Amino acid sequence: MLQSWTRSGTLQDAVANKIAEWLDAGLQQWDISRDAPYFGFEIPDEPGKYFYVWLDAPIGYMASFKNLCSRRPELDFDAFWGKDSTAELYHFIGKDIVNFHALFWPAMLEGAGYRKPTGINVHGYLTVNGQKMSKSRGTFIKARTYLEHLSPEYLRYYYASKLGRGVDDLDLNLEDFVQKVNSDLVGKVVNIASRCAGFIHKGNAGVMVDSNAAPELTEAFLAAAPSIADAYEARDFARAMREIMGLADRANAWIADKAPWSLNKQEGKQDEVQAICATGINLFRQLVIFLKPVLPLLAADAEAFLNVAR
Repeated sequence: MLQSWTRSGTLQDAVANKIAEWLDAGLQQWDISRDAPYFGFEIPDEPGKYFYVWLDAPIGYMASFKNLCSRRPELDFDAFWGKDSTAELYHFIGKDIVNFHALFWPAMLEGAGYRKPTGINVHGYLTVNGQKMSKSRGTFIKARTYLEHLSPEYLRYYYASKLGRGVDDLDLNLEDFVQKVNSDLVGKVVNIASRCAGFIHKGNAGVMVDSNAAPELTEAFLAAAPSIADAYEARDFARAMREIMGLADRANAWIADKAPWSLNKQEGKQDEVQAICATGINLFRQLVIFLKPVLPLLAADAEAFLNVAR
């Protein structure tokens, strides 16, 4: 069961290869108990003996969801965890706990009569400026501390731009972080709206004309949707971000070539300016749609700005 399941596309190739090494070497007995003192659940009728945390912790995933179902009548536990469930169920874990989730856990589920995860996505460690997080080195960053100063959107985008199908460590290089956020989100995506919105606001009372001044570019944006969706589905977020930013580059290049700021100074060019800027705003809107899974707050702000339904 484990050999076929781990090679069914459930795991990244590198992880599946590592699992295959363990399977080929022959599985050994797994000690599921620990002696006191130990922080965990005591084994019934075995004083001083506790279940090993990586036996009970994955069961906690199910228990937590079962608890939620008890408070949300519309949720059916078996629809997600039952043997015949067709729901998509994914685990996102660090590379140091692969064996517990890709060997022991599916075996436990199989033996207990429950379904196995649709996929297990394994990530590398988080580092800061190339080093392990350390309080003494000043590289230990708490999520709450970060949120007191910056939007979660920035960090979410930065990690998404690095998070592919591999298991390499994810490094938060602070200089690169600032540069990428300013370059991509501000300089590429938001820049499109800032270049175009002012002309529409001043020249046409904030109303976009019904015009497409770049049909081929618009078609290219729409044609990119299946590939971007596929990257999201494959959890290859880095590829999705690359493709989206590639489109943003094309949109900015087109706007720069049309130069509505120059045309607006010429007599009789105002209609052309409005057509260019309306097209630019629509391209911006499409980019925001592509980015919405990673940047929901930016998307909400853009939707409010454009007065479109969410």
